[in-house]
Amino acid sequence: MHAKLQLALWIAHPALELTLAGIMVWRKLQRTFPVFFAYIVFQLFDFGIMFPIHRSGNYDLYFYSYWIGSGISLAIGFKVIHEVFLNVFRPYHTLKDLGTVLFKWAALVMLFAAVVVAAASPADQSPIVQAVTTVERCVRVVQCGLVLFLLFFSRYLGVSWRQHSFGIILGFGGFASVELAVTALYAGGQINSSTAGLINSSAYTLAIFTWLGYALLKAPSRDASVALLTSQRWEQSLADLQRPAAPDSLIPMFEGMVDRAFSRTSPEPGHKLKAVEELAEKVSSSRPVVSAFPTPQLTLRR
Repeated sequence: MHAKLQLALWIAHPALELTLAGIMVWRKLQRTFPVFFAYIVFQLFDFGIMFPIHRSGNYDLYFYSYWIGSGISLAIGFKVIHEVFLNVFRPYHTLKDLGTVLFKWAALVMLFAAVVVAAASPADQSPIVQAVTTVERCVRVVQCGLVLFLLFFSRYLGVSWRQHSFGIILGFGGFASVELAVTALYAGGQINSSTAGLINSSAYTLAIFTWLGYALLKAPSRDASVALLTSQRWEQSLADLQRPAAPDSLIPMFEGMVDRAFSRTSPEPGHKLKAVEELAEKVSSSRPVVSAFPTPQLTLRR
């Protein structure tokens, strides 16, 4: 009975995804989220290949087609997370650049871990299965983490729960959390493979319904008048780190002038006093310097 119900859900997925793709084209959401739209189109393409192979009974062809398709789907799904991240941090260019670098390093680490696990897999297990499974768990953890991040930091970023980016990651995160829980229960022997497949198919169906609901929902625009002080402080702090002080700033120039003013090689008796007076005039005429230390008072003595 589980197998028949899972087959029915599998057939229902492309119908729902085709409806979702049509709604995205109608609402012109494919321009805002092109990677997510490509993910939905690939799921339709993958079903068109996998279902005839499954009905033909060719297990070897189905095995390799399934895991290759799963690897491609995971790669696009990870890129969808990056797309949502860029959409959320659109007003903050420095934070967006930092997130892009972190995502690139995360992708490199996951790829390296997949290669290592595939190379170290036992002889009785397929390397492609071990590699895809490792990447899959990493991507699911990242998806769950992004959902928690949006839940806790949405008010600091001005992101409403009604926005499309929140709905996309909510669908991915809900499915990822269920799949990780099912994987843990199956590894512990609490459920069998048929029950695990049925739960995963049901969770993915709920994710598609979530995306359908958010695609039909009119998302509110961000209010630019809202002062998000915490996010602005993050943005300014990272911008300051990227733009260090120039080497010809006032402080090195001030130190050099002091060294020349108090040089012991001066032949004239009143040379020190004259140099200090010139130094005070130049400092007073230059632009003010903001410092964390109190400004010292210069006391001139003859």
